[in-house]
Amino acid sequence: MKKLILFIFLPLLFLTSKGHAQYSPVQIFPTPQEILISTQTFIPSGYFLTGIKSVDADAIALLKEFLPISTQKKGTPLKIVMLNDKKEELKRSGAYRLTIQPKSILIEIVDGRSLFYAAQTIKQLVKRNDGGQILLNPCTITDYPDINFRGIVEGFYGQPWSFDDRIELLRYFGKLKLNTYIYGPKDDPYHRYPSWREPYPADEAKQIVALLTEASKNKVDFVWAMNPGRDIKWNAADSNAVLSKFESMYTLGVRCFALFFDDIAGEGTNSEKQAGLLNYINAQFVQKKGDVKPLLLCPTEFNRTASSTGVNAYLDVLGNLLDPSVMVMWTGDKVVGDITKENLQWVKSHIKRNPFIWWNFPVNDYVRDHLLMGPAYGLDKDVDNAMTGFVSNPMDKSEASKIGIFGVAMYSWNIKKYDPEKSWEEACRQCMPEAPIAFLTFCAHNSDPGPNGHNFRRDESVQIKPVIDVFSQSFKLGKYLEFEASQLNALFSQMAVAPTMIYSQSPNKRLIRQINPWLRQFELVGNAGKETMEMANAWINKDEMSTWQNYSAVTALFDSIQEVDRNFNKNDFQPGVKTASKVIMPFIQQVYKQVGNELLARHEDEMQSSSSQIYSNVEQLKTQPVSEREDEIVIVPVFQPIKIKPGEYVGIQTISNKKMNSISLNLPLSSDNWRLFESSVDGKTWNQLKVTKDEDDMESAIVSPDIRYVRMINNSPKEQTFFLMDFTLQTNKVEKLKPELLPYDKDLKTFQLLSSPNLLEIDCKGANEVLLFLSGVIGYVRVEAMPLNGDKYIIYQGGADFIKLPRILYPDATRLYVSGLSSQPIRIHEIVKK
Repeated sequence: MKKLILFIFLPLLFLTSKGHAQYSPVQIFPTPQEILISTQTFIPSGYFLTGIKSVDADAIALLKEFLPISTQKKGTPLKIVMLNDKKEELKRSGAYRLTIQPKSILIEIVDGRSLFYAAQTIKQLVKRNDGGQILLNPCTITDYPDINFRGIVEGFYGQPWSFDDRIELLRYFGKLKLNTYIYGPKDDPYHRYPSWREPYPADEAKQIVALLTEASKNKVDFVWAMNPGRDIKWNAADSNAVLSKFESMYTLGVRCFALFFDDIAGEGTNSEKQAGLLNYINAQFVQKKGDVKPLLLCPTEFNRTASSTGVNAYLDVLGNLLDPSVMVMWTGDKVVGDITKENLQWVKSHIKRNPFIWWNFPVNDYVRDHLLMGPAYGLDKDVDNAMTGFVSNPMDKSEASKIGIFGVAMYSWNIKKYDPEKSWEEACRQCMPEAPIAFLTFCAHNSDPGPNGHNFRRDESVQIKPVIDVFSQSFKLGKYLEFEASQLNALFSQMAVAPTMIYSQSPNKRLIRQINPWLRQFELVGNAGKETMEMANAWINKDEMSTWQNYSAVTALFDSIQEVDRNFNKNDFQPGVKTASKVIMPFIQQVYKQVGNELLARHEDEMQSSSSQIYSNVEQLKTQPVSEREDEIVIVPVFQPIKIKPGEYVGIQTISNKKMNSISLNLPLSSDNWRLFESSVDGKTWNQLKVTKDEDDMESAIVSPDIRYVRMINNSPKEQTFFLMDFTLQTNKVEKLKPELLPYDKDLKTFQLLSSPNLLEIDCKGANEVLLFLSGVIGYVRVEAMPLNGDKYIIYQGGADFIKLPRILYPDATRLYVSGLSSQPIRIHEIVKK
């Protein structure tokens, strides 16, 4: 518990300061394989280079940025020699040994990349004293990567990174000793359908040349990938089209190539043909050029769940036919999931080589309303020499992706010493050193993707979750735990102020621009948490007026949260802005709901479902989220092919306050002869829908307003394959009750407007007490009682939002009349008669 208290309270001190933490001199990232370092420091004099005459110019330029290196042979020698060691790991590209002594620096290298990495290590070792003089610690470091190819694949759906994004990330990769950048954005038409056969236009080709130059400076292999599978024909013309496109990229300077056959269906998925094409390109292009690195393949069956079995299974065919030099990519047991030793061994037995891991993290193209900025964990550490390469597929937000990329860099360099939590904390500090605690706070509550079709969930709000669990259970029983409440209040205050700290202190405007909608939302959630705790405290103390005022404040903040969700991040697939959605928001909503129910003496069985949901018995789709907007309900698109068995279906189940208009569909590769579209009021009796198709192959159908279910069902005797790109119900919202009944609908969110000089009549017969829940009172409210015999008389006049009227004030009355003198209409949310 002490660790928790420090996490919550100490950061509040740091939020008011720009001071930076002091680190031990042994903190080098990635963690070296072997390091002996003294705690003593020395002030070096000038250095001169000696040893190998022809060395990497970029590495030397980097050394000169932070060491005083002279062109004359005066001062202290900095000697560069070839590394001569029998250990296989010390023969890998990038391996080096660094010895720093007061009278010399010795760098032993394998290649230019080794020298560049040694320079990156020295840069981290350099400190300065108060006088600005350089300080170094005597040390010996022997270092090498555990995995040969380490980096990222830009392989997500959605807006590709900009040129500037890529330049910045290539520099970041150099600092982290990552050596692989695979260019394969799904929405680049020259990488994929429809223009993979065509060369890049001149402007885009010029940018690729610039990226190649920057990649070379940072010792990163720029791998250009092509995905021709959607419309490829297995003939000489298309084989030569692939060869011709590779030639055009080679002319630009590309020396590393990949072929992707992921996320396709139909003719392009033939494993024998794929192997034949790869072998042809290998023989006619790679081997003939001589300076091109081995080919990389992303297969169609790139995870275990999607892999076929039996005689001539897809992966077995690849393993048997594919040239041994070709590397094969693999995402694990699922499209998005952890990487385990067992799974690596399983796929190796089929593809006859170590896999090249494509880890789908922190990519968020399947949950675009969330950010994934938590630790990179779920990676097996008992995997010595089991992977050819390891690359991360990041988010479309390049700067925000640095948190996950940092973890991948730490893991792939030194697997045994990888610590996900420490690496994550360091990544946050390095990405925002000006406001590290504020940024750590933000990232800690923006790490889970929410419900998704891959069933991939991440820990979120880890430190505070035990406190929330204890407080929630006690509050349900009518207890308010002061100690836990103080911790929650501290966290919510920290959340509310963190965005302001980030906005004001960080110079990284690209990062702020990318995460701005979530920062706005995060501040609102923090303030909602603060108001929720005040509301809970007031309710426990039986202060109904304060409870209602806090409840109204939380309601207003919920409205603001909904506005941000509606108006920001307007992508076509899953718009919206969700933050702190796994632990914090559910807690706030639960307390809000409990207090609202108890204010109205409402029971759980009176509550109705507030959202629509997926309606499917297809295993692949059971957890696929549904996005609800103002006038439509949409199944979030699925970019992998979906297999649907006979009798299986996929659709949407709606809620009662929606009135249906029509359905629109975009289901590529889904022919008309196997499927039916149906609708139902109760999910039992189904009626077939008449679907029409327009010139763009978009399908639509008119839907009866009162239906609650719409589905597509496989009506054939065979398993079928399709893509779910668009499944949308167009809707209109339906008011549940007439306006005059809203004050009695047991819903504090709804209201009836009361304007002067109008009156609202209340039947108070049999009521011992009447409660009025109001908002928007600017002026006063008057309540008058009408007895059976006699004239009306005033029983209340004032400006309160919550009014309690016990029977003693109107013992003989059968009617109450509410009126107001206010500069704006008064909202009457609820009238409760007890």
